[in-house]
Amino acid sequence: MPRFSVIVPAYKVQAYLHACLASVLEQSFTDLEVIAVDDCSPDACGAIIDEFATLDPRVRPVHLDENVGLGRARNAGLLHATGEYVLFLDSDDTLTPGSLRAIADRVEETGSPDVLLYDYARTFWDGREVRNQYAHLLTQEGPVSFQLLDRPDLLRLLMVVWNKAYNREFIEREGFAFPPGYYEDTPWTYPVLMASETIATLDRVCVHYRQRRQGNILGTTSRKHFDIFDQYERVFEFLEQHPDLDAEWRAVIFRRMVDHLSTIFTKRGRLPRRSRAEFLRRARTLYARYRTVGARVPARTRMRHALIRLGSHRTYRTLWTVLRVQRRVSRYAALTRRNLRAGALQFHYRVQLRLPVRENEAVFASYWGRGHSCNPGALEEAFRAYAPQVRTAWIARPEHHHTIPAATRRLTPGTAAYWTALARSKYLVNNVNFDRRLIKRPRQILIQTQHGTPLKKMGLDLQDHPAAARDTDFGQLMRSVDKWDYVLSSNRHSTLVWERVFPSSYTTLEYGYPRNDRFLRATAEEVARLRETLGIPRDTIAILYAPTHRDYRATQRLTLDLERMLRTLGPRFVILARSHHEYEAPPAPAGGGRVIDVTDHPSVESLCLASDALVTDYSSLMFDYACLDRPLVIHADDWEAYEAARGTYFDLRSFPPGAVARSEDELIDIFATGHWRGSRSAQLRAAFRERFCAYDDGRAGERVVRRLVLGETVAAPSPASGATHRIPEPPGAALPHP
Repeated sequence: MPRFSVIVPAYKVQAYLHACLASVLEQSFTDLEVIAVDDCSPDACGAIIDEFATLDPRVRPVHLDENVGLGRARNAGLLHATGEYVLFLDSDDTLTPGSLRAIADRVEETGSPDVLLYDYARTFWDGREVRNQYAHLLTQEGPVSFQLLDRPDLLRLLMVVWNKAYNREFIEREGFAFPPGYYEDTPWTYPVLMASETIATLDRVCVHYRQRRQGNILGTTSRKHFDIFDQYERVFEFLEQHPDLDAEWRAVIFRRMVDHLSTIFTKRGRLPRRSRAEFLRRARTLYARYRTVGARVPARTRMRHALIRLGSHRTYRTLWTVLRVQRRVSRYAALTRRNLRAGALQFHYRVQLRLPVRENEAVFASYWGRGHSCNPGALEEAFRAYAPQVRTAWIARPEHHHTIPAATRRLTPGTAAYWTALARSKYLVNNVNFDRRLIKRPRQILIQTQHGTPLKKMGLDLQDHPAAARDTDFGQLMRSVDKWDYVLSSNRHSTLVWERVFPSSYTTLEYGYPRNDRFLRATAEEVARLRETLGIPRDTIAILYAPTHRDYRATQRLTLDLERMLRTLGPRFVILARSHHEYEAPPAPAGGGRVIDVTDHPSVESLCLASDALVTDYSSLMFDYACLDRPLVIHADDWEAYEAARGTYFDLRSFPPGAVARSEDELIDIFATGHWRGSRSAQLRAAFRERFCAYDDGRAGERVVRRLVLGETVAAPSPASGATHRIPEPPGAALPHP
């Protein structure tokens, strides 16, 4: 008996079916069967299913003689299922890599519950991926298994069948089956959850829910949307047959029903125009039949309940007209207020520009309003340490204010205080450009710190790479560059690139990068504390995985199965997974505690110090990490595509900082054999450090402050100083090869 039976009903989805089936069969967890049901589809679905069955014996094709609809096609699949757990997957959706392994592990951890709920993300035709907004409800904290009464908020999740794994014995014992018609998920999901003795959750995206531009069944205009009434009749019939459940859940299901009915009615394009009044009348009848006296109606849904309770299409049209006018007036008023506020702020800024520059004030920012980080963050700390008479302020969006030190003033972009600081602070520090409306005054000093040694093409060089340049206004870019007074450089390679691709009259300071000062000053105690804070177990090797973004892709590219990598390498390894700041999602789903998502950690320097090795592709983090003299491994599985889209200044494969892997299997082999920290890797790293880390000696921030603020003569760093300093190794470095 296989662990999982994955039931895939197919009807007129020939364009998506191949990807759907492949996403199941290519899972790292292989103890499964796929019940692929051809619902008498008029296109090539049946042939595609047969092709997969020929190639993989785990595929069991089921061909129906007539089209019976999604619900009954699933029932046909259930009749053939032999797995311990049953999963449903719509044929235009896909499983995410490693999801079945994660589900299997969670089922085992939670004692084989009746139902396991997992998460999904909507995927759009333009490449966007949006995780379920109620993902927090799937938290794995608390009891490993529970009943619905313990966590009733789970009913706020999308009531579909494909975000759950069902114990087949439980399903057969209770006799659950799908009814015909639209919204067949409703009379399945509610009874299943209410009847379950044990429920568990998995806080992981396991399904990519495709949002088709056209062709979605529930998005079509049809009278079949009236099927919703029969479906809720079935739910209440189930409750009446189970009095104990009826007492607990009747009021809740009633509220959910009203919300659902009102959603269908108000969604444009679902109901034929001439049937809308009839839909409201039938909704009013259902409302009166199942209304629970005394049931509390949340304030935010009272309008919906009133709509269904009254059931008057004429009343609805009147209210809709009033609300539409009200919304238009509100939008116009809001636009007017925004314009007036913007004008007032610019007038305020112009006034501030006429006032004296404040000699002892400095304002800092990084990454377009993100938190206290990177070179500006390290330089701000150096200002406070070596020039305490200068008051510092940091510009960041409110959600990043918690990263700003208590001694530093917090500024929000677009406020009066923000414009005052830009107009009157003597020192302006950023690793990207400030607001293009900034007018730099003669007595102000603008320090451009940059945010990495350039491997990829930058500045004017992007004119030959439109995929990376996108909508860059190069004229505006040069006008911003002309405001720079000083540019920091961490090595001669960077100096030569910056001065060519950002040509202007600024002065280059070859002082090293302030953000790397911390590496050269770290203690063994700090490294141990950081590892403990991050939850890195003792006697383990921590790999920091930090991929960069791709200009030729709109979304994050997940090519590594980190869970598979850890299973192969064994329990001695953990992975700290960090996304590039352009992406919101982590680079890989969490995997049983050994894949630690550190995307939101405020300090990448802390992550570097806590790790034993870095795995990256083409991120500039490699140049900073090399300062630590710890192993680096390059995962270059798409170098040709990356180089073609973005352009690079040298072939990383020919001059790498360590071992180079061109596939996931090669990467695993590098760690399994110990080559990641072997003598050849050390030789490559030494040459890389000599070229790119020569100026980093722990005093870059101090040099900048002493020269630009205190006016002292500062000696350039010795090229040998950064290469000879020894940094405390993390505990994992001393572990023998497994």
